[in-house]
Parts: sequence; structure tokens; C-alpha cells
Amino acid sequence: MTHAREMLDTYPGSAGMDADALVECIEACFDCSQSCSACADACLGEDMVGHLKRCITMCLNCSDMCATTGRIASRQTEFEPAMVRAALQACAEACRLCGEECERHATEMDMEHCRVCADACRHCEEACNRALSAVGA
Repeated sequence: MTHAREMLDTYPGSAGMDADALVECIEACFDCSQSCSACADACLGEDMVGHLKRCITMCLNCSDMCATTGRIASRQTEFEPAMVRAALQACAEACRLCGEECERHATEMDMEHCRVCADACRHCEEACNRALSAVGA
């Protein structure tokens, strides 16, 4: 459970975009950030860690991008649609790339942590794309 909805509801102004899409995106971003960090850590614990360098890097980069996007989307004072759109686009792409990498390891190497991470990435990518559609001009 997050407090994204409650915080948005207590904001003294109005949100810069559709509240439901915004809350879903913020929650998906922070969930994906955590999942990617945990997946990178799990990859480091695998016996074949040398084969997972790309996955680890992708997960760490995606985690950072998701956390940053979640923070940017959380800020409604002086909401700047162009800034939010840029962050959402970058996050969606990072999630797509990381999700593809993790899905490959989940399928080819039967790594359950990569499957979970790929699911989180796909969900975040979709949430960012929905939020992109909801950002005003």
C-alpha cells in the first residue's frame, strides 16, 4: 500500500493530469524500482553472475529511472507537462528494455526473480504510457 492517492487528495491545488492515471503511474514506478533493485541483487547471487552483467545493469538503470519518474510525477506544484512527458517516455522505454532482458532470462534460464521483474517492468511501461495519454498540453 502506498500513500500516493492520499497525498494527491490532500494537495491544495488540482493535479496537472488525470488523478487515476497519475496515481497508478506513481505506484507502478516505485514498485518497479524496488523490483528491479531486488532482481539486480538476486542476479548477483546467481552462480552464473558473469552471464548476467547486462541484466544487472539494465535493472539498476531501470530502477533509477523509475524512482526518478515517480518523484517527478509526484510533484504537482508548477506542473510542467513537457518535463513529465519526457520522464514518462524515458521510463516507459527503460521498462520495455529491462522487461525484455529479464523476460529472456526468465524463459531461457528459468530465473523466477527475472520473471517477477519483467512483470513489474511491463506494468510500469503500461502505466507510464497511460499517464502519457493523460498529460495535458
